[in-house]
Amino acid sequence: MKTEFESIPLVKNESKKRFEIEIDGHFAFINYGETENQIALVHTEAEPELAGTGAAGAVVEKTLQYIKESGKKLLPFCPYVFAFIKKHPEWKAIVDEKFGGYDKL
Repeated sequence: MKTEFESIPLVKNESKKRFEIEIDGHFAFINYGETENQIALVHTEAEPELAGTGAAGAVVEKTLQYIKESGKKLLPFCPYVFAFIKKHPEWKAIVDEKFGGYDKL
């Protein structure tokens, strides 16, 4: 994660069902679903003003850290999150082993 994103807090916006970070009034976010034991990440998006800044990667990394600390298991349905974990295999440890694409990570 780029250093300029490290101090930006991750917000779990339960009313919009998304994890988000805000940079200069613009958002990068991940839509999620949640059960007692799992968090499914469905879609990652950064507003056009944040394109190419690394904001999407930052919100993914912060969200993965949140999930790790929560003790829940991850279901990475979002292709961006899935690709991020493939690139950073240390995060595979929080993926639910029952996830359909687990063996492809």
